[in-house]
Amino acid sequence: MSYQYILNNIEYGILTITLNREKQLNALKYDLIQEIGQALETVRNDKTIKGVILTGAGNKAFAAGADIKEFSAFSKEEGENLARKGGDVFNKIEQFNKPVIAAVNGFALGGGCELTMACHMRIASDNAKFGQPEVNLGLIPGYAGTQRLVQLIGKGKALELLMTGDMIGADEAHRLGLVNHVVSQEELLDKCKSIINKIGKKGPLAIAKVIDSVNAYFDKNRDGFNAEIENFGALFGTHDFTEGTTAFMEKRKAAFKGE
Repeated sequence: MSYQYILNNIEYGILTITLNREKQLNALKYDLIQEIGQALETVRNDKTIKGVILTGAGNKAFAAGADIKEFSAFSKEEGENLARKGGDVFNKIEQFNKPVIAAVNGFALGGGCELTMACHMRIASDNAKFGQPEVNLGLIPGYAGTQRLVQLIGKGKALELLMTGDMIGADEAHRLGLVNHVVSQEELLDKCKSIINKIGKKGPLAIAKVIDSVNAYFDKNRDGFNAEIENFGALFGTHDFTEGTTAFMEKRKAAFKGE
C-alpha cells in the first residue's frame, strides 16, 4: 500500500512508521492520521512483526501539532467529527495487539503530544519538547489529551500544562513519567528497537493480553480486575503457554509461535 503522508518500513520484524511532512514539522493532517491507522492494520495479524515504532521525519519535530489551516473554519459539528475520527485511530494505537513505541525526536505538541500518549511507551531524544498549547488557540485537546495526560502524570500537573500551554523538556517529561527513557538523537531508534526486540522474545499472545488488561483499567465500561482474570485464563491451553512452561522446566529458551 502506498501512502502520501507517511513512510512505512519493515526491517527485522519491526514496522517503522515515519510522519513524512518534515517542512511542516510533521503537522497532523486528517489524512495523515488515517494513514497511520491503515498502516497498523496491515500488520495486525502478521506474526512476523514484533512491534511498531512511530516517529517523525527530520530531527526538529515528531509532530508539532495539528494542521491548523485544515480546521480553522470548521463548525461545531465538523470539529466533533474530526475529534471522533482522529480519536478512533488514536484508540486503535492504544489498543493495538503489538507494542507501539513513540520515538520522539524534537517537538511533540498538541496533537503530536496526544499521538505519543496513545502509544504504549515513549522514548525521547534529549532535544524533545512536549506540550498541549491548544488553549492559545481558544481550544482544548481533541484526541483524548485531557484524559491520557492525567493518566500518565497525574491531575494536578496535567491541569497546569493543559491550562498554561507550557512546554516541558525531555528530562522534565521523564521525571513526570510522561516518557520512559531519554537518549541522544543518535541512539533514539536503536533504543526503541532494543526494547521491541526484548519484548519480541516473550509470548506474543501474552503481550497482547497485557496490553488489553492494562487498557481495561482505564475503560469505564470494563472491570480491569475481571479482564485480567479472563485474559489469564484464556492463555491456558495455548501453544505458547505449553511451550513457555515446558521450556522453563527444561531450562531452555522458549520458541513461541503466537498460537
